[in-house]
Amino acid sequence: MSRRDNHLTIEMPSRPENVGVARVSLAAFASQLDFTLAELEELKVAVSEAVTNCVLHAYPGRTGEVKVEAWISEGELGVRVTDWGVGIEDVEQARQAAYTSSQDPDHLGLGFTFMENFMDRVEVWSQPGAGTVVTMTKRPRAAALQAANGEERRA
Repeated sequence: MSRRDNHLTIEMPSRPENVGVARVSLAAFASQLDFTLAELEELKVAVSEAVTNCVLHAYPGRTGEVKVEAWISEGELGVRVTDWGVGIEDVEQARQAAYTSSQDPDHLGLGFTFMENFMDRVEVWSQPGAGTVVTMTKRPRAAALQAANGEERRA
């Protein structure tokens, strides 16, 4: 495990009003890195989608717990959103664009699509009856470009 330069942990009930808490907290934490305003918006959308999935799907008919962890390590932001709810039966299917298990026509099924488009890496672990863990990472584009250019020069 790599050394973490800084970290943040928030535990909260899976209530809709807490999506905004996670969103704003993550953006404030991520601003320690050299993210552009557009990248911070992308991060906010990705964490909002992950937490919203917990609110909408993890605990049908009840409120449960959601844990949001963020860390900075070697210039990269990591985010992990965990619930201990019903889990996802078929993760690959759930990750498909426009897939939703919701009967609500307002739920478009694009949460994982947004996460995957706005983050550098998205990993999903889930077990029915045990919950779901979504882990995402993102490096500021300026730092990623510098790293890529540095690697090219060394090659």
